[in-house]
Amino acid sequence: MTASLFDCYLAIEAASQQMLEAAQVEDWAQVMRFEGACAVLIEQLRQRAQHEDMTAAERRDKVRIMQQILRNDAQVRLLTEPWVGELDKLLSPRIANQMH
Repeated sequence: MTASLFDCYLAIEAASQQMLEAAQVEDWAQVMRFEGACAVLIEQLRQRAQHEDMTAAERRDKVRIMQQILRNDAQVRLLTEPWVGELDKLLSPRIANQMH
């Protein structure tokens, strides 16, 4: 059975939740893995949205799903900001040295 357009939203919600859980335990490799999974799912959703409609009930549920995805994303960003800052500090001297 192939996934419906609505199933794509559910899959993105699940992957964003898994990404948040990985960020909460500072498993950055898993965060990046789930980020990649979300990107693939979003592309599938874009393709399906061109040819597929949802029911009124699915559209209502989509609003809740999108809000949860946005909350998950905001929490992931808060958790990853310190890590990204540390990564920038580590890479900045190397990049500066390579330019000279």
